[in-house]
Amino acid sequence: MSVTKIKVGIEIHRQLDSEHKLFCSCPTDFAESEPENKFLRKLRPTQSELGQVDQAALFEFHRGKSILYESDHQTSCLVEADEEPPAKLNTEATEICLTASLLMNSKPVDEIHVMRKVVIDGSNTTGFQRTAVVALDGALNVDGKNIPITQISLEEDAARKATQSQKTSGYLIDRLGVPLIEVTTGPVLESPAEVEKVAHTIGTVLRATRKVKRGLGSIRQDLNVSIPDGALIEIKGVQELDLLAKAVELEVGRQQNLLWIRDELKLRNVGKDSLKRDYINVSELFSTTKAKIIKEAIAKGGVVLGANLAHFNGLIGKELAPGLRLGTEMSNRASFWAGVGGIFHSDELPAYGVTDEEVKAIKQKLGVVGDDAFVLVADDPIKAKDALDAVVDRALEALSGVPEETRAAMPDGTTRYMRPRPGSARMYPETDVPPTPITESYISTLNAHLPETSENLTKRLMAQYSLNSKLATQLVDSDYLTLFEEITATGKAQPTFVSTFLTETCKSLEREGVEVHSIPNVKMRALFSLLEKGAVVKEAMVELVKWQAKNLNLEPTDAIKSLGLRTLSREELDAVIDRHIAKNQKLIQERGQGAFSSIMGSVMSEVRGATEPKLVTELLKKKLASQSSK
Repeated sequence: MSVTKIKVGIEIHRQLDSEHKLFCSCPTDFAESEPENKFLRKLRPTQSELGQVDQAALFEFHRGKSILYESDHQTSCLVEADEEPPAKLNTEATEICLTASLLMNSKPVDEIHVMRKVVIDGSNTTGFQRTAVVALDGALNVDGKNIPITQISLEEDAARKATQSQKTSGYLIDRLGVPLIEVTTGPVLESPAEVEKVAHTIGTVLRATRKVKRGLGSIRQDLNVSIPDGALIEIKGVQELDLLAKAVELEVGRQQNLLWIRDELKLRNVGKDSLKRDYINVSELFSTTKAKIIKEAIAKGGVVLGANLAHFNGLIGKELAPGLRLGTEMSNRASFWAGVGGIFHSDELPAYGVTDEEVKAIKQKLGVVGDDAFVLVADDPIKAKDALDAVVDRALEALSGVPEETRAAMPDGTTRYMRPRPGSARMYPETDVPPTPITESYISTLNAHLPETSENLTKRLMAQYSLNSKLATQLVDSDYLTLFEEITATGKAQPTFVSTFLTETCKSLEREGVEVHSIPNVKMRALFSLLEKGAVVKEAMVELVKWQAKNLNLEPTDAIKSLGLRTLSREELDAVIDRHIAKNQKLIQERGQGAFSSIMGSVMSEVRGATEPKLVTELLKKKLASQSSK
């Protein structure tokens, strides 16, 4: 990486495994059945106490969308629907958050005050998210470096996005109100690798409480990234720990490329006066076009508006990150602000059915000469104009380099424009929830009963369960430690097999697309119970977990019948082995004990999943030895 200095701060959000939601008595589990109720809302921004309106909230309002909420009585109530005031702050969730704060050497506040954070994208029925600062000024030592934990907060999770259309967003509100802990570091991280290491360390501390939920969606990571001469960019929603380093690296590269574009525009003497908002209707040039998108837009009564971007030739198509160009950013702005499907620009044309002759005609109509570029939008006249306004705004920002904004993380590590960065007007006090005093005696009690550190926990696992260092460390770093201890509590399960399965095998299955994280602990315990009872063998566990992940509403015992699993009796296994030995007499006469591997393979192909390979090995070797001695 060519940048000598970068600054990154992390915000880790983790769902807490409390019995109830943050402001009501609803459980924190997600709905398994179809929604029972639906209601439609349209959210509007409110002024802060100083009469200001947050720009990010105003941005969402201008998108003009209605919100369709879906709920059921088992996972939500009138509090989530914003038809009833919230109850007091969840005591259990507060204690979990305070415990984590103490583990990170943070100083609890004397009194917890709930605030409202304006959010009108539809993810909250109220138009705001309730959040509260719990502790400040902490620190973690990571590889000898002191990482400041500037703030730890307790807040409510948002609703789950369900559907999306041009005019309506749909949300399930079963997740709304689930307690979240938010851990914020100072902007002192200086490399992608360090970002990943610090996030891992914070995750280990949170798991030490034994009170955080596991699985995809239970943890979300936000990044604040800046480089010299660049801008502070907030990246929202990085799901995977392994993706953090890549997201930082790609964002740094994006900002570097935007600074290069800025410098190139300076060399071309481009100023604010160079970019005009003189949009021209070029629809007549497409009367016989084969460009499907343009043809359909005109047929619906739309127009094709064009704008000349003076001296931007070759820059709109400049790649900022894999699959992301300046033209992509312009298109994203146009889509968000005007609701259009996208834009066409001269760096990518002719293409999409637009011919070379049409491009020449467009340039002549728009007065494009020399190193000028052009942008087209085909849509409703008002939307097309708004879209070109957004494009010109983004072009003007390119003159300064990197615009401050909030960006959404994508699965490949790249980011997309999400909204303007929020301002101070976003927060104001919550008047429906009373303050929660935090006494010194309460903190002393929590300090006296803090959970084990990861180092001590690793040592205990090695001693108590005879695990090697690698397996013990993997368990501590996983979300399955509590489940491991519950499964092995019977004394019948083999700790080494259970720990290996929960860490290595489950991780491998997740990579294959099996949603192991979605299986509740109670059903995972039941799967291992089948193994302990001898109803299935170890080799069948992978297929059982795959089946359960696809059949969450069914019981593990149903899997045995569905998959046709059963355990062979000793007599049945003897008969199978004898049959294979009889079929391979010539091979046995030629090789003796050397025939073992071949016969073992043929036996296992028949009995795999119905008996333990170890038992097959013992019986087959014994029978072959008996034949050799005759």
